[in-house]
Amino acid sequence: MVRALRLAEKGLFTTDPNPRVGCVIVNNDVIVGEGWHMRAGEAHAEIHALNQAGSKANAATAYVTLEPCSHHGKTPPCADALIKAQVARVVIAMQDPNPQVSGDGIRKLKEAGIEVCSGLLEQDAEALNPGFCKRMRTGLPYVRSKLAMSLDGRTAMASGESKWITGADARRDVHHLRARSSAMLTGIKTVLADDPLLTARLGGEVEVKQPWRVIVDSRLQMNPEVAMAKLEGKNLLLTLSNDSGRSKELELAGFEVLNVANDKDHIDLNQAFELLASRGINEVMIEAGSVLNGALLKAGLVDEWIVYMAPCVMGSKAKGLFDLPGLEAMSDRFKMKLKETRMVGDDLRLTFQQIKR
Repeated sequence: MVRALRLAEKGLFTTDPNPRVGCVIVNNDVIVGEGWHMRAGEAHAEIHALNQAGSKANAATAYVTLEPCSHHGKTPPCADALIKAQVARVVIAMQDPNPQVSGDGIRKLKEAGIEVCSGLLEQDAEALNPGFCKRMRTGLPYVRSKLAMSLDGRTAMASGESKWITGADARRDVHHLRARSSAMLTGIKTVLADDPLLTARLGGEVEVKQPWRVIVDSRLQMNPEVAMAKLEGKNLLLTLSNDSGRSKELELAGFEVLNVANDKDHIDLNQAFELLASRGINEVMIEAGSVLNGALLKAGLVDEWIVYMAPCVMGSKAKGLFDLPGLEAMSDRFKMKLKETRMVGDDLRLTFQQIKR
C-alpha cells in the first residue's frame, strides 16, 4: 500500500478534478502490475495496473488507495474490471467519499466473491486528496492561504513593496503548492498593484495542470490588459456588479464573470467557494492582501494557513498580515493551532489550523 500511495503522488499536479489514486497488483509476493491515475478522462490507476499485470492478475491481490469506482463516468467502472480480471483480494486504503461510489464499489467486489479489506493507511490516503474528500462531503473546496512575513509580522513596506520577503527556496516551495491547487484566488487590489501571473512554475519537464485564476472583484475594476488575461486557462472574476457592458468587455478580454451574493457590500465568500466546488475545484490557494485574508479569517473558511517567516525585520510602518478592525479585548482574538514547522532554505514554514470559536 505504501508503494500504491507513492504512485498516487505522481498525479499530484495533473488529476484535477479527480482524486489522486495508485494501484499495485501482487501475485505470489511479486508485484505484477502497478499504475496511477494521470489525468481526468483517462484510465484510472486500476486499469493501468491490470493492463500491466495481464493474466497474472488472476488470483492476485490488488492494493488500491481509494475504493474502485462502480459507476460509468468518462471511463468504465474499475470494480467491474477487477472482477473481470478475477483478482482474489482487494485491499483498499479508504472508502470513496463520492456519494455516487461510496461503498458501492466494495459491495460489487464482495458480491463477485472477492475478499475486500478496507482502512489500511487510510489517513495517508486521505492526506493525498484533502480537497476531493472535503468537496464530496461538504460541497466546499479545501482552502489554503499562503502568507509571507518578517520576524515582526509584516508583509510589505508602507509603500507596498514586498519583493522579496522570503528567499528563493521558499518561493520554489510556493510553486509546488500552486501546482497541486485547482485554483489560485486573490483580490483585485493585489492584481492591480502587482499584475501577478498566478501560475505554477516548476521548470524542467514536470507536467502541471495549471490552476484556475480567480479574482474577487466586487466592482469589476479589472484591467483587461493584465498579464493573466494573455495566458491560457481559466480566468474567473467574482463580482457584485450588474454592469453588463463592463462584463462584456472583460469577457472579450478572456475573463468569465460570475455574480455572487452580496454580504454587507462584500462578496459572500462562502457562496463563492460553493460555486467553485460545484465546478470541480478541489483545492484553492489564496495569495492575497490583508483585507481579503482578514475576511477569510473572520469567516473561518481557511483550512490551512501556511506562513513563511523570513529572518528580517521590516519596522512598525510596514503592513501586517490581516486587516481586522474592531479587535479590542483578548477575548476577541483569533486562535491558531500549529500543525507543522520546517525550514525551507533560510525561512521558517509554519502551518496553522484556525481554532473555531
